[in-house]
Amino acid sequence: MKLVVQVKLLPSPGQAAALEATLHTCNDAANWVSAVAHRMASRRNYDVRRRTYSEIRSRGIGSQAAQHVIKKVCDAYTTLKANIHAGNLGEPGSRRRVRAESEPVTFRPDAAQPYDQRNLSFALDAVRCRCGRSPVG
Repeated sequence: MKLVVQVKLLPSPGQAAALEATLHTCNDAANWVSAVAHRMASRRNYDVRRRTYSEIRSRGIGSQAAQHVIKKVCDAYTTLKANIHAGNLGEPGSRRRVRAESEPVTFRPDAAQPYDQRNLSFALDAVRCRCGRSPVG
């Protein structure tokens, strides 16, 4: 059984700065991966990963976060391809479609970065709710 939980982070100022720096680093890496993927003939996750993974890791990004960066980029290209195919970006040759096809997909510095149980953990026994009780046990 998979349990999905939505949580609100309340980081200290130092933790918030570290999270923001991590987010910016991941999105800078995503922009680089997108530029590489844009030049490639194949944008399959495996092909993009083979060309970019070691460089992302050398930028100080953890292995699971690197996998998420690559997947995020590949998913963005899949969405772009679907939108082109559906005609959402105009007819072939239209200014909007030509621009979308000719430029790499870009990510804002504060764009979302996925986290899961492999790159995020909780110390539930150290957490206290507002009522003063531990949320577990």
